[in-house]
Amino acid sequence: MTPLSRLTDHDLINAFIAGNVNALETLVLRHKDKLYSSILFLVKDKFLAEDIFQDVFIRIIDTMRGGRYTEEGKFLPWAMRIAHNLCVDHFRKVKRTPTIKNSEDQDIFEVLNFTEESAEDKMIKRQSHSRVREMLDKLPEDQREVIILRHYADMSFKEIAQITNCSINTALGRMRYGLINLRKMMVQKQIAL
Repeated sequence: MTPLSRLTDHDLINAFIAGNVNALETLVLRHKDKLYSSILFLVKDKFLAEDIFQDVFIRIIDTMRGGRYTEEGKFLPWAMRIAHNLCVDHFRKVKRTPTIKNSEDQDIFEVLNFTEESAEDKMIKRQSHSRVREMLDKLPEDQREVIILRHYADMSFKEIAQITNCSINTALGRMRYGLINLRKMMVQKQIAL
């Protein structure tokens, strides 16, 4: 019998539908960092991100058990779309738009696994990440969103276009202008990362 960790997402989904609960656990563990990090980066609240993360998998489980899952081979983009939509729904409910702001809570950079570094390296990385977050805060929402989905969620422009309901060219343009604006801020503030 093949260990679950070697199975494809599609095979894990089929195993879960057939009754193997461990297959779902393997699927969650495989993609939790990207999903949770993307949610956290959008909502900037650790507890809210955890709630939305759980809601994503409740929807995934309901869809699979209901026999409505049809995204063969595209599990992560589908899950990211669900996560994105739940974040948007949350902000609609509280009548505000998603913004990226600094917080004292655990952030995306604490969630990511970095190799062992010296205290000095950690401090430099923390300062660099803080500067990037500050600059991202100043970007228009559509540019910020594309940069987050591309660099932090590691999504393709096709996937980003689907999630944000725009064309691939629009997603590419938003990324281009976002990076141009970030470079301008770096030059103005003489920041070197």
